[in-house]
Amino acid sequence: MKYNLFLYITFFLVAAKPIFSQEDKKDYLVACVGFYNLENLFDTLIDPDTNKILQDDFTPKGQKGWTSERYKEKLKNMSKVIADLGVEVTPDGIAILGVAEIENRSVLEDLVKTEKLKKRGYKIVHYDSPDRRGIDVGLLYNPTYFKVESSRSVSLRRIDTTFYTRDQLLVSGYLNGEMIHIIVAHWPSRRGGEKRSRPRREAAADLGKLIMDSLKTVDPNAKIFYMGDLNDDPNNSSVRKHLKGVGKKEAIKKGDMFNPLESNFKKGIGTLAYRDAWNLFDQILITPSLIDEDFSSYKYYKAKIFSKSYLKQSSGRYKGYPHRSFAGGAYIAGYSDHFPVYLFLIKEQKNK
Repeated sequence: MKYNLFLYITFFLVAAKPIFSQEDKKDYLVACVGFYNLENLFDTLIDPDTNKILQDDFTPKGQKGWTSERYKEKLKNMSKVIADLGVEVTPDGIAILGVAEIENRSVLEDLVKTEKLKKRGYKIVHYDSPDRRGIDVGLLYNPTYFKVESSRSVSLRRIDTTFYTRDQLLVSGYLNGEMIHIIVAHWPSRRGGEKRSRPRREAAADLGKLIMDSLKTVDPNAKIFYMGDLNDDPNNSSVRKHLKGVGKKEAIKKGDMFNPLESNFKKGIGTLAYRDAWNLFDQILITPSLIDEDFSSYKYYKAKIFSKSYLKQSSGRYKGYPHRSFAGGAYIAGYSDHFPVYLFLIKEQKNK
């Protein structure tokens, strides 16, 4: 097996004080894991077997005027972003990517066949969700580095039987031989107001906690990544109290999750903007088993928000905001209304 993705990045890590000193001459393997809300990646077709509210809009005659040309442009834009994730360290890019706001498996199949992504051979995990808008979550992964062992879709209706929203996707598999678990979520929106809609996001957090607790019952040291568009910030009760997200490693207690992007939020840095304020809805939380300093197996190194200049509005009132596909109902040929997030894992390279 080739380990192009898992670079020997001694120089990169030697410079990373205080974890690695100048005298540390060990080689390390690195892997990149991330999440991206693709903002309504719809094809132009209507599926007669589903009742999806938005699919009528995303047709040539629909409200969005969604033509094949626009769909192909959207795919091209999304593929450019995904192809760029993590390449500052790993030339093969991201190994595992959770995605949200996709219509079906077909759009992901079209996405991985684009010019910028097809050479990587990304595979797909996807299940249809009962969401009224007709959007799902999914997972893209490079099979050279990640081998899927099992997957399933878990419905929020287990907790709230009156509400139809996105299922949560659980994928378990081997990252370069190490078992990890990925949960991809897209929690209920703030439609109707943050306070009024809060219980549904708290229920979604409870479902995520239930899934993770079931994994930890089998393996107390399970390496779990909980990622998604949570429609809440790191300091909201759903993340803080229900999912047990903590932003400081030294403050983590039994049952907590480490939220590495919380420090960005405290600095006013987010993944989407609304009314001249930034939110950090896109998050990746990890279990404590991924944050100690025994690098004989994969451990967390660094998390980032991908906010390159080409992803931002370049002028006008919304300068600096994410450059999205539509604004004020008009097509502006952008990318997404969210920035992607990703993190690096590292482990010591064994001597041959």
